[in-house]
Amino acid sequence: MITLRHGEGRPTWAFVIVSVPRGNLRGVVDDVKSGRMTDSEDGPDLTEDGPEDSPAERAAAGDRPLVVVENVNKHFGELHVLRDINLTVDPGEVVVVIGPSGGGKSTLCRSINRLEPIDSGTILVDGKELPEEGKELARLRADVGMVFQAFNLFAHKTILENVTLGPVKVRKQGKQESEKHAMELLDRVGIGDQAHKYPAQLSGGQQQRAAIARSLAMKPKVMLFDEPTSALDPEMVNEVLDVMTGLAREGMTMIVVTHEMGFARRAAQKVVFMSDGQIVEENTPEEFFTNARTERAKDFLSKILTH
Repeated sequence: MITLRHGEGRPTWAFVIVSVPRGNLRGVVDDVKSGRMTDSEDGPDLTEDGPEDSPAERAAAGDRPLVVVENVNKHFGELHVLRDINLTVDPGEVVVVIGPSGGGKSTLCRSINRLEPIDSGTILVDGKELPEEGKELARLRADVGMVFQAFNLFAHKTILENVTLGPVKVRKQGKQESEKHAMELLDRVGIGDQAHKYPAQLSGGQQQRAAIARSLAMKPKVMLFDEPTSALDPEMVNEVLDVMTGLAREGMTMIVVTHEMGFARRAAQKVVFMSDGQIVEENTPEEFFTNARTERAKDFLSKILTH
């Protein structure tokens, strides 16, 4: 490190040679940037660490995961549905949220793009805190795709029109460019031949794949899925899960609330188990499904994996 000292006379250069423990170069760089290493006469002080930055502070500083949920609480009247939730999602990571009904999973998912306002805590998406309302919130939601249990397609518009509506109205793309991209996406999810049909003419699985294409058309930074297969007939579930698995393989950042344990095992990098409004356990799929740490998670798995 080179520092420039200003004394009474002309500036002088001082060279400081720092011995960096193996694997700790980034930590030393952070110390330099934060000022914990100084250019005092006694040399740099490496003995005392300042307080560790919170995930939200690191995200705002640029050294960040894509999504940060920190100390989030949410009430519905007297019901405390989210209790001090902390979660980070890295770029390209697939996080699957599972747990019993009523545990807060869907509320957490909907809070990440402020469909549900929170009572306290911090949620950051790509380093930016969720705005409360207005154009800034609309811009953020454009970066956060959402796929619901219900398909929420416009019944009076064709599938192609449903997919192009957001890019044209929000992203201000030209119609020709939007339609070309939309057709690519519809082909990607396997329903390109249904582009000019109306939602009522499609099966439930096809409608949900159209909803996924509609979200992808906005080129989101992260995709949220709130139990996307729960409203489907059993034979239609796999065609939607196959699309989601393909997105995961391509590196799409995803937060998926689901009861599909096979998808969690196959596609997730991280499984989050929620119960009673709390994150009870967080682990890799392999560790969670074969060696759950908490009794609550073990009890849940014993019920769903034996039926």
